Amino acid sequence: MASSLKRREQPVSRDGDQLIITPLGAGNEVGRSCVYMSFKGKTILFDCGIHPAYSGMAALPYFDEIDPSSIDVLLITHFHLDHAASLPYFLEKTTFKGRVFMTHATKAIYKLLLTDYVKVSKVSVEDMLFDEQDINRSMDKIEVIDFHQTVEVNGIKFWCYTAGHVLGAAMFMVDVAGVRVLYTGDYSREEDRHLRAAELPQFSPDLCIIESTYGVQLHQPRHIREKRFTDVIHSTISQGGRVLIPVFALGRAQELLLILDEYWSNHPDLHNIPIYYASPLAKKCMAVYQTYILSMNDRIRNQFANSNPFVFKHISPLSSIDDFRDVGPSVVMASPGGLQSGLSRQLFDMWCSDKKNSCVLPGYVVEGTLAKTIISEPKEVTLMNGLTAPLNMQVHYISFSAHADYAQTSTFLKELTPPNIILVHGEANEMMRLKQKLMTEFPDGNTKIITPKNCQSVEMYFSSDKMAKAIGRLAEKTPEVGDTVSGILVKKGFTCQIMAPDDLHVFSQLSTANVTQRITIPFSGAFGVVKHRLEKIYESVDSSTDEESGVPVLKVHDRVTVKQESEKHVSLQWPSDPISDMVSDSIVALVLNISREVPRIVVDEDAVKSEEENEKKVEKVVYALLRSLFGDVKLGENGKLVISVDGNVAQLDKLSGEVESENEGLKERVRVAFQRIRSAVKPIPLSES
Repeated sequence: MASSLKRREQPVSRDGDQLIITPLGAGNEVGRSCVYMSFKGKTILFDCGIHPAYSGMAALPYFDEIDPSSIDVLLITHFHLDHAASLPYFLEKTTFKGRVFMTHATKAIYKLLLTDYVKVSKVSVEDMLFDEQDINRSMDKIEVIDFHQTVEVNGIKFWCYTAGHVLGAAMFMVDVAGVRVLYTGDYSREEDRHLRAAELPQFSPDLCIIESTYGVQLHQPRHIREKRFTDVIHSTISQGGRVLIPVFALGRAQELLLILDEYWSNHPDLHNIPIYYASPLAKKCMAVYQTYILSMNDRIRNQFANSNPFVFKHISPLSSIDDFRDVGPSVVMASPGGLQSGLSRQLFDMWCSDKKNSCVLPGYVVEGTLAKTIISEPKEVTLMNGLTAPLNMQVHYISFSAHADYAQTSTFLKELTPPNIILVHGEANEMMRLKQKLMTEFPDGNTKIITPKNCQSVEMYFSSDKMAKAIGRLAEKTPEVGDTVSGILVKKGFTCQIMAPDDLHVFSQLSTANVTQRITIPFSGAFGVVKHRLEKIYESVDSSTDEESGVPVLKVHDRVTVKQESEKHVSLQWPSDPISDMVSDSIVALVLNISREVPRIVVDEDAVKSEEENEKKVEKVVYALLRSLFGDVKLGENGKLVISVDGNVAQLDKLSGEVESENEGLKERVRVAFQRIRSAVKPIPLSES
């Protein structure tokens, strides 16, 4: 079940075609989202993140379980590190040569976020997964996709829906041979201050791979969370304390900045209290958010008509701790959100021992980070310098994380009604509780809910009908049962269509062409004999005379034209198709048979020509046929025929049929051709009558 996908032998299909889903990350965990999918020889990778609690190679998804060169398409749902941060590594340092897609906003923010990640990562050079050059090179390989735009790559069709969560976040629907898989990534069905809610796809997928971050938890109503948030900040400042809000540089930070700026505007008594957005990305982030106003909800767009909501009146950017004057109460929103390093960790170390101060954790906290540790309010914490300090500051967990809660997840799945559900992106316990509760929502037993671990493959079988649709002229009349539909079968990806040859250029990028074949055969007998023999074999043989040359012409079944080119040659011409080819072959055999009868008839009637002359005539026929087959045929000094093809030479002994050549392929071709020609020209004994 968990064996390497590179070494997996494809089992014989049971009830249909096998679909394989394998989490390479985010299986029974939150972090390093990466899900592998394989179906009908097509492979897709969803997301390519890192685990924020680890560093170096340990933070990567389990890429060694797959062959990156076999991936056709890589789809990135949004810019968060746990969904996109191993992309430069995967594109630049593996054998991946497929195509990668994300939305316009995701691509813009991806570069900012990853560049910042490289700068603030406090790891040794050898532990760095990639550098800024890798990020810049990866940008050239990333293609953008609009919401609801359908893209097809190598038979894989996909499109995306708005996912809420963060700016540019997308849910991807993939269609391979009619089997649809929806990968939600992180999504939220709740509209917030700047983002639209996630859409409900208009198609029900065969399989839904869905996040389970919050399990069975229910979010408090938004207005209650906002009030708790502003109350904690206001009371802390009133006591002369500082408020630290660790956030990811982009995403929830912008939502919280909108809330704080509005609250400060409504409370003039707070105007002397500074709010800082402490991220090296602060200004660049705001520029991107101002660029994509039209991607946001109606509230922001209407507000933008009067003033830019992302030009904050009461918030100042802070790019480094060196610029910070820590005097009196203040509010600092600092990245990163897990308190692992950077500005947020530096401020935490400075403020954690003072009970007047507060730390507000506004989003999901990942297992293994300091942010997760301080939720349980330990008495001491370890600082970045290795020393321990008492944790006296107040810690408040008020989630503004734009992930779906149980109410959103269950409603979304009931409306979507997928027969198969795979849960990812959730801690094992939360995920199992969600699975148990969802099973009560689908009591009919027709819905499968699966929770695979990392590297554990889920195998499903989907039967796909082999069907071709008649289009164009062939579709004008419905055929009766038993009728034969004749046309050209055109296959593109996994769809098959039958169409008339004349419709080919209309319904496809193909066009038709006619190939006319022509052959000249040595023949010095009476042309009337050829006509007589053909009429004995074929029902339709029409005689005429060529207008230009005046030579006799025969038309066999309106397919093959037989013409007497000269006293010593007959030519055949026909349009290439299986039936005409067969008819022409039989005519060639017939003419050759007549030719080899001629010498015997001459000998018996005239008793003039010797057996030697007869053999010479046969040799001429053999020579002519060999030339028609191989082109360059000459008589060598030793009496053998020298045949040259593409620089390779063969020598043929006309008497024994032995062939000498260094090229085994040519040697065998000449030997077989000579045997067949000798057999064809061998005289048939005349009947005694």
